[in-house]
Order: sequence, then structure tokens, then C-alpha cells
Amino acid sequence: MKKASSEKLEFLQKWMEGMEKCKSLKKNMSLSERKKTIKVSADLAMACSRTETKCWSRALIANIASRDHNSKVLTQHVIGSSSSLCFSLTKPYTSSSSSSSLVRNKRTLLNSSRKIMKRRSRTVRSGAKKKKTAMADSIARKLVQKRREKLKRLVPGGDLMDDDVTLIEETLDYIQSLRSQVQVMRRLLTTSQLMKCS
Repeated sequence: MKKASSEKLEFLQKWMEGMEKCKSLKKNMSLSERKKTIKVSADLAMACSRTETKCWSRALIANIASRDHNSKVLTQHVIGSSSSLCFSLTKPYTSSSSSSSLVRNKRTLLNSSRKIMKRRSRTVRSGAKKKKTAMADSIARKLVQKRREKLKRLVPGGDLMDDDVTLIEETLDYIQSLRSQVQVMRRLLTTSQLMKCS
């Protein structure tokens, strides 16, 4: 795993490269085009500065590359030599880092949930309590399913992740990348304001 400072520096370099390329692709941009350029360049830089095995980064790159010709050119320019970041995401994602540990974690989660369910069924004896428990379990499952689907829509490539553990790992990594992106942008803004004041 990269250090946060080197990751931020790589993000900044890739972002500036993307901004320069966008500037050369189109000379006179409107305000909305500039906003779009900044966002697309920042997203690409963020995705490229992450580990290649992350599904969300590959999905984000693929989404940007498929938008239009300029986005595709920008993507190829920013990625450059890192062409091993693939654009096609047809298979469901499985973590290459340690798939056996994910299986073990999933088994542990399943075993602990089974133990909880056994304990609950032992303590609940009457029929009325069982119906209430079953209804509460059903409601809880529906809420978890709704939240899982929302999370899959928020994280790029989330719809390709069937495993809950992988989805959570990818989400945490995505959040960390967004934080780094915001910190770099805030520092740039502060620096530019200080330069204007001097």
C-alpha cells in the first residue's frame, strides 16, 4: 500500500496532466465545460493513483473512457504507461489480494450469524414471539438489502460486486481516495488564495 503523501502527490501530478490535456483539446471552454473538465480530470487522477486491483478505480476509468471521444483521449493520456488498468469490466469482481482470506472471513461471518440465530431460536419459545421475531428478521433483511443496493449504486463498479466483504472493502478504499482528493484540492485552493493576497 502506498503512503498517503505519495498517493496525494501522484494524484496531483495526474490531475495537472489531465487538465493540460483538456486545455489542449479545446481552447475556449465555457464555465460548465471547465467544471466538467476539472471533475473528469480529478476522477481519472484519483482512479489512476490507486492500486490497480481495485474494482472501483477500473470502473471509474471505464465509465469516463466510454463517455465521448475527448474523454477517451484524456483517459489514454492520463493513464499513459499504466495501460494495464483495463477498461472492460464484464466479470463480477473478486479480490486478487487474498481471495482465500475473504472466503475465511465470509465463513466466519456466516458461522457467527448462525450461532446468533441458534441462540435466538433457543430463547424464543412461544409461537407469538416466533412470529414477531420472524417479522423483525424479515424487516431487517429488507433494510440491509436496500442499503446494500444503495451502496452498490454509490461506489463505481459496485454493481459488479456480489460479495459483501469486497463491497465494504472497496467502499472504504473509495472513501479514502475521495478524502485524499478533497485534501489536495483544499490545499491548492488555500495556496492560490495566499498567492493572490501577496
